[in-house]
Amino acid sequence: MRFGSVCSGVEAASVAWKPLDWEAQFVSEIDKFPSEVLAHHYPDVPNYGDMNNFKEWNAHTIDLLVGGTPCQSFSIAGLRKGLADPRGNLMLTYLAMAEQLKPKWLVWENVPGVLSSNGGKDFGTFLSALGQIGYGFSWRVLDAQYFGIPQRRRRLFVIGCLGEWRSAAEVLFEFESVSGDSAPCRKKVKSAAVDTGVCTARMRGFGDYSCDGSASALKARDYKDATDLVVKGKNSVRRLTPIECERLQGFPDNYTQISWRNKDPPDCPAGPRYKALGNSMAVPVMRWIGERIQKQDNQ
Repeated sequence: MRFGSVCSGVEAASVAWKPLDWEAQFVSEIDKFPSEVLAHHYPDVPNYGDMNNFKEWNAHTIDLLVGGTPCQSFSIAGLRKGLADPRGNLMLTYLAMAEQLKPKWLVWENVPGVLSSNGGKDFGTFLSALGQIGYGFSWRVLDAQYFGIPQRRRRLFVIGCLGEWRSAAEVLFEFESVSGDSAPCRKKVKSAAVDTGVCTARMRGFGDYSCDGSASALKARDYKDATDLVVKGKNSVRRLTPIECERLQGFPDNYTQISWRNKDPPDCPAGPRYKALGNSMAVPVMRWIGERIQKQDNQ
């Protein structure tokens, strides 16, 4: 599978899909520190920079386009400006890229707040545009704590499949749900795609699926900022180390420890590492999605 990545950050997608032998054809990132992380790990993959300039790219043919466009305009932190915020409009730029490149698959990620932004109209605009450019789609909120990492991190994922909705639905849902069996279930089930439990549940509200139960998870804010994550001991509070944040997102240890501003590892500053990891997707969730897409392709 050949894929292109936009709003790439430090590339959770490439880490997640490496075991599947998927190959990134390009990335798109403008922030300086994540761009240096990408150059360090993927020197042969072109970074095209600002996705608004995609019409000028000499982009390769791709089978999948993945992106987590900026979420601030849809989060509490961004005061829920939605599409009135230029950052929110990047989700429409993502769709324009999809229309031009016509990959078979789309994977789009954002915070659950996008579901209610502008009374649901912003997300409705996104889905309507998906259909207009020829994609069938499904969406679901997935929580990283049920994919093997100790972090409560709920994110909305939209899967698009060119010309066909059923395959998109079967990526995010079990066959019984897609075939019309909507009997409510609130228990964790074993998935062939992951070793940890994932959840099937009755739909609550605007496509928001969740499950009951608790885990020893660290609760992060509902927007992408890991700099305030702390460990609460019996008599102490301390900030997580960058390595611990890498593990919370499913990255290898020291993945973001690079040479930065004349400081070589292990003296890479912690601040930009925290920010980059907080903006990233969770690797195990992305791996599960990739495995489900590959299963559909194999069928």
